[in-house]
Amino acid sequence: MRYDIDAATLQTLLPAIAGAEDALARLDERAARSPVGQGFAARSHFFDAAGALWVAGELVHIEDLVLHDAHMDSRAPSHELTIAHSVLRTRRRIETADSGWALSATGLGVLTASPLEGEEMAPESTGPAPIGHEPDDEDEEAPLAAEIAELDALLARSQQLLDRHAGKPVAEELEGAAPLQRDDDPLGLFGDDEWNEEERLREWRGLIALVEDLPPSLAAAILFDAWERIEPLRRQHWLGGLLIASSLRLRGKVTSHLFSFHTGLKQIRHERRRSRDRVARLQAFLDAMRESAITGLKEIDRLSLARTQMELRFRGRRSNSSLPQLADFILSRPMVSAAMIARELGVTQRGALNLINEIGIREITGRGRYRAWGII
Repeated sequence: MRYDIDAATLQTLLPAIAGAEDALARLDERAARSPVGQGFAARSHFFDAAGALWVAGELVHIEDLVLHDAHMDSRAPSHELTIAHSVLRTRRRIETADSGWALSATGLGVLTASPLEGEEMAPESTGPAPIGHEPDDEDEEAPLAAEIAELDALLARSQQLLDRHAGKPVAEELEGAAPLQRDDDPLGLFGDDEWNEEERLREWRGLIALVEDLPPSLAAAILFDAWERIEPLRRQHWLGGLLIASSLRLRGKVTSHLFSFHTGLKQIRHERRRSRDRVARLQAFLDAMRESAITGLKEIDRLSLARTQMELRFRGRRSNSSLPQLADFILSRPMVSAAMIARELGVTQRGALNLINEIGIREITGRGRYRAWGII
């Protein structure tokens, strides 16, 4: 699969590249210098997770995602909500790591739970070994190796029984025969010999070095287009947008936070995102970056205005007042409830309601019970 960018293609993409580069630079500067930058970065995780499911054709409500993240679900979580929460936790994991961690072999191995074979994995710690401890054969074996081996044998016997019941030949009965299932998938529910995820990931990572000389936004668009074409992961296809944000962070384009690519991508029509013309797809992805950056700038303006209004409420209060801490918590979540505030501030729910009345934010549910508040 070739991703050469000739002069004609570059000239066609130049307006979109300029728009995306300018919008990303403005967003990064505003988020880095704004007093609500941390709250904006924390809120963007929720919106990007919901946007990732939107792009995949699933609808997840922000309110349900916030409550699920706080372990205060109002109902049993759906499959889509569980996936959205996985996106949320993965974004937080990438943001707390080094800028190039997610794109490395070690980072991809952790994020996909399948280390890339044939590539050197960076050690977790490079410090000296403890003094007075010498490695031996007994230490190399895991403490639960015997129990794990027994469980693997039980699963293998169960699979043999299923194969016999279905009339299939049991290859494991032959001495020296290789197992048909993967070690992490003994029942063969997810394994597919024709879909080599490790090879596809290795092919995609090979493109990172080829786009280093291109502008960061164009390089990110090419990497995302390659992710959509190669489809390295079948169960974590949403990871591509997070890796693109990590690429922008690694190139120094958006360093203040982890960019929310899915927030702008869901505003692009499906016909453009899935066009057969590669130039049209790249233009769509560049426009998605610009739209997401513009949305982020508007969000920072809204949060700044809301913070100014809340500061007027607790200006002149005593130094140990909980209102400033409440304001920061409100800015970091799309919505809050009395129970969430009580847990965060260490007060009772009655005290949380009193603080909400003092700080003066808007109630968004319109109900008398199970209410929630947020910045609209």
